[in-house]
Amino acid sequence: MKAFVMKKIGEVGWAEKPVPECGPLDALIKPVALAPCTSDIHTVWEGAVGERTDLTLGHEAVGEVIEVGSLVKDFKPGDTVIVPAITPDWASVEAQAGFGMHSGGILGGWKFSNIKDGVFAEVFHVNEADGNLALLPAGVDPVDATMLCDMVPTGFQASELAGVEYGDSVCVIGIGPVGLMGVAGAVLKGAGRVFAVGTRPDCVRVAKEYGATDIISYKDGDIAAQILEKTGGVGVDKVITAGGNVDTFAEAITMLKPGGVLSNVNYLGSGDFVKIPRVEWGVGMGHKQIMSGLMQGGRLRMEKLAALLQNGRLDTSKLITHRLQGFDAIEEALLLMKEKPKDLIKPVVIC
Repeated sequence: MKAFVMKKIGEVGWAEKPVPECGPLDALIKPVALAPCTSDIHTVWEGAVGERTDLTLGHEAVGEVIEVGSLVKDFKPGDTVIVPAITPDWASVEAQAGFGMHSGGILGGWKFSNIKDGVFAEVFHVNEADGNLALLPAGVDPVDATMLCDMVPTGFQASELAGVEYGDSVCVIGIGPVGLMGVAGAVLKGAGRVFAVGTRPDCVRVAKEYGATDIISYKDGDIAAQILEKTGGVGVDKVITAGGNVDTFAEAITMLKPGGVLSNVNYLGSGDFVKIPRVEWGVGMGHKQIMSGLMQGGRLRMEKLAALLQNGRLDTSKLITHRLQGFDAIEEALLLMKEKPKDLIKPVVIC
């Protein structure tokens, strides 16, 4: 079969690979819609998870089941399913402790395009199908549903980690697709004033549509200084970092109220240390908490998020700016994510 792979750090291309084997608990899937992620860019061009050789890329897919293992109960060939980016080993002690995304070790639930071949293939493998697949609900566009694989759960988890409450002031740093879902998630959780930090016109427009009340541009100066000015020197209750780098934490901590929470869902692809400003952190005693996490995976999470689409609570089509036709368009879509033209939020390949 044909697959799009990371040949080595800094190089991608097509490869012929054997069709994966289906274990008794597992499933084989044929992609219907695929989306590349900025994480793929970090992995390939920054070497963020180390060297990989001929590793199939991709971790966002809606697909058709073509084979299930003998012990799979709830799925059958022909089903259209949402495949989460994180597919835990549900019998692991980490999953039993509530951290399935770290099953088998830190980030161990992130298997696709990390520790096993990803979804950019004519056929891909999913472990523990009953626990890691979700049926695509009737009436939900599979293209829109690709955003449920990673963008929505990652962005929404930011508000959950931050503990956003009714009326909170929230600043979302970075309004790419994850940050936009951070805005939407904060609003759904009841945030009052929501600051969105970004400059690209389409992202700014969509942030407002999802409920951002204020737009902050780094081109206008230090973002923490702007937030403090707009809040009368008080700062915000919660900060979500969905973009930036290891230096961004300094601004986030500075704009945060004592007792506030900084929630990071940004993939830090480079740098050795995160920088926390000593004085602004209350010299270590400011009750400014820092939370971080990999998105939740699994069937239940996908089903709950899909219910938001099915019932009109969330419109993920706003994220999709480029719809490419045909499996062979994967390479073009990935390079779009790398180059990030001004009109891009998220591309989807319709297979």
